[in-house]
Amino acid sequence: MLTLIGDIVTTLVGLQLGLVESNPVGQHALANGGLVGILTLKAGAIGVGLACRPLCPRSYQFIVPACLALPWSIAVVLNSWLILSVAG
Repeated sequence: MLTLIGDIVTTLVGLQLGLVESNPVGQHALANGGLVGILTLKAGAIGVGLACRPLCPRSYQFIVPACLALPWSIAVVLNSWLILSVAG
């Protein structure tokens, strides 16, 4: 959840500083719904994860949240780096 919140916050801060969303799906969500669009997109990803998790063998169910957290963690690092280079 922390990586999800970090991704949303750093994305919004970056957008306020004039940066642009590089993910085409994220661009579409922002263009059509703003913050609500991004939150809907993230909720959809969590929904898919929750729906798929029971389909995995119990010993592999940890993979689902890890597969969500990894790209969000990378986004937080990249967004933070871009924010610091623009603002700093």
